[in-house]
Amino acid sequence: MHLWMEIIDKPEKMAAAYGELWRAQLGREREYYDIVRKRFNETFKPQYLLYLLARCVKASVRYNSEGAFNQSPDNRRRGTTPETMRWHISAASKLLRGRTKLTIGDYTQVLRIARPNDIVYMDPPYQGVCANRDPRYIEGLGLDAFAIQLRALNERRISYILSYDGRLGERSYGKPLPKDLSLLRIEVDTGRSSQATLLGRNSRTYESIYLSPALVDRIGSVSKRHLTIAPKQESLWAQDGA
Repeated sequence: MHLWMEIIDKPEKMAAAYGELWRAQLGREREYYDIVRKRFNETFKPQYLLYLLARCVKASVRYNSEGAFNQSPDNRRRGTTPETMRWHISAASKLLRGRTKLTIGDYTQVLRIARPNDIVYMDPPYQGVCANRDPRYIEGLGLDAFAIQLRALNERRISYILSYDGRLGERSYGKPLPKDLSLLRIEVDTGRSSQATLLGRNSRTYESIYLSPALVDRIGSVSKRHLTIAPKQESLWAQDGA
């Protein structure tokens, strides 16, 4: 969250800090990654996290049992160049500054202040993938407790979008959400699984998006229940910043 605060409120400072780290790695990329990772685990400074995200395998955060960042670097690349990163940071700042309030706390606190005119987007740790301790998260999210929160939102007629589970080929992850929630499920084809490809299989990954009853009522009928993902953030930022 502190990284997003710096990106939104101090984009030039964050871009400059990232550029300094990126250039300092040249010629000793593998060694320098370990140095920055150690610094981040000691200080939690946001510029170190940004560098690690640009360099680590699959841009995926991993933590050890003590809560320290321990993901390995992708040694095939140096990470996003400073010029490109500066553009991304500037675009994000222009899009979000003055329109966004960042908070740190339990998600139930945010849900309690939601109003019927709002739209809530939730992207919790996927159940099924996080049945045991998952190194991507400090802790998981229990299905039963989460379902109670969703029922409360339904009773208050809150519109929400939930990204929660998925499947790899024909294999589904996690238990289905309770039917009494009356959620509309949309399946998003996110492409071939890189892990399956490494194992010589041609399996596709699908993620589930759920729409609340209140949101479906607001937008009317949904024509497609199966979608293919396509990147749109950059075009959105470019239009907004023009």
